[in-house]
Amino acid sequence: MTDKLVLSVSHVTSGYREGGFLSRKTEHEVLHDVTFDVYDGEILGLVGESGTGKTTLARTILGMVRPDSGSVTHYTKRPQMIFQDPYSSLNPAYTVAWILEEPLRIYGKYDTPERKRRVAEILRRVELPEECLRARPAELSGGQRQRVSIATALIQRPRFLIADEPVSALDVTIQAQILQLLRDLRRELDLSFLFISHDLNVVYQLCDRVLVMKSGRIVEQGAVDELFDHPQCEYTRQLLAAAE
Repeated sequence: MTDKLVLSVSHVTSGYREGGFLSRKTEHEVLHDVTFDVYDGEILGLVGESGTGKTTLARTILGMVRPDSGSVTHYTKRPQMIFQDPYSSLNPAYTVAWILEEPLRIYGKYDTPERKRRVAEILRRVELPEECLRARPAELSGGQRQRVSIATALIQRPRFLIADEPVSALDVTIQAQILQLLRDLRRELDLSFLFISHDLNVVYQLCDRVLVMKSGRIVEQGAVDELFDHPQCEYTRQLLAAAE
């Protein structure tokens, strides 16, 4: 990890509004004055209970939600997302080869031989056999589908990825394999991650630093070892106690 920034989130507040044309609109804040940075080569963990705003923060970083105030600054191009459930994020009607090539077709910069070369390269990176290219998502195991999801996120060669609960639907053995794959990809491709999880044990294994979110606020952040060994916030202590 270096002191070179790949992402800066500064005082971001965002939410949503409920109410129809004739009824009074109610505003709900989801994120409250959120500030943090992600550095080159870092895996930054984001932990908190369900409904605390983690996914909203991811969507805000990717530009899918516009903040009401504050700013999100990217220092790399085309940040990508690895989703929790690859079965719902991968098009079931198409083969893995089509799914991986599609972002390159949309980008429009590469001819067919170059697209196929890149697909073969990324398949090797995520340690999938060539025969997976002819399969549809339903024909793959859960671990294979998650590897395809990771390959899809990497096919345009981003430098920064958001991983939203990417191993929560996998059994412990496959979890360990995917976590090792992410470590290897970080090293080989010089990637940076925001790794979102409710599982503090997984975060401890993978991440360099951790943000703790409660009710849309960052209540504590720090290096993994320091935060796990000497938590300052009562909420962090409760999360750690629940994980034991």
